[in-house]
Amino acid sequence: MAPQSTSESTPGEIALPRVIAFANQKGGVGKTTTAITVAACLAELEYRVLVVDLDPQGNASTGLGINARDLDATIYDVLLRGEKLENCIEPTAVKNLFVAPANLDLAGADIELVPEMGREQRLKKAIDTVIDQYDYVILDCPPSLGLLTVNGLTAATEVFVPIQCEYFALEGLGQLLRSVDRVSQVLNPTLEVRHIACVMYTHTTLADDVVREVREHFGDKVCKTVVPRSVRVAEAPSHGKPVTSFDPSSAAAKAYREIAKEISGGTSNRPR
Repeated sequence: MAPQSTSESTPGEIALPRVIAFANQKGGVGKTTTAITVAACLAELEYRVLVVDLDPQGNASTGLGINARDLDATIYDVLLRGEKLENCIEPTAVKNLFVAPANLDLAGADIELVPEMGREQRLKKAIDTVIDQYDYVILDCPPSLGLLTVNGLTAATEVFVPIQCEYFALEGLGQLLRSVDRVSQVLNPTLEVRHIACVMYTHTTLADDVVREVREHFGDKVCKTVVPRSVRVAEAPSHGKPVTSFDPSSAAAKAYREIAKEISGGTSNRPR
């Protein structure tokens, strides 16, 4: 068993552990890339981080070098077969970073969960059994509001929304905010969107307009750092690495490190 976290909060900081749902109902917005890269950056800051892959495509798993097809247990088994979460957690090549992987078995979970008792709470109960071993639990939610995403939002202490700097970004964001509001009313009263990050940024008038409009609407919730579009980010998953490992000095890697600092309050978890 991993050692328990000894992190303590100071005035102005958010108490650990934190369970952050990375969510956006619009696909192709860099959600999974942002989830695993921010997780890797937090791990670099010496936090113990668990990524829970809730997307049937399993991209968070493969992006961290895990081939879930060869595993005895995945997050599907946790949600549908009563497997202990600790039995499906795998270490990654990044120090302090672990993943609970997913594969295509998860594709039918939204339907299979419908008749189950306590269906919305299954992930939360599973995370509660390991939460004292981690500082951050990062949930990579699918781009929809099925029961997998509802499980993620119910288990989370907060929501992180990556949005692409393109025309339909605000439309997708509005849909997600309505979903978060519904979940908070019924299942998780303290849930809120705490961070919004503009990603896949290009130096165009449209991208600048999107960033400006997001900042005008959401103020301090929007991360100060904007993540540029980068071919290195697109190449990294094929090597089973986050871009911070694949190309540590790239502009995107540096931007994600700054976002991780914004999330953590600019602190590390290294022993004082």
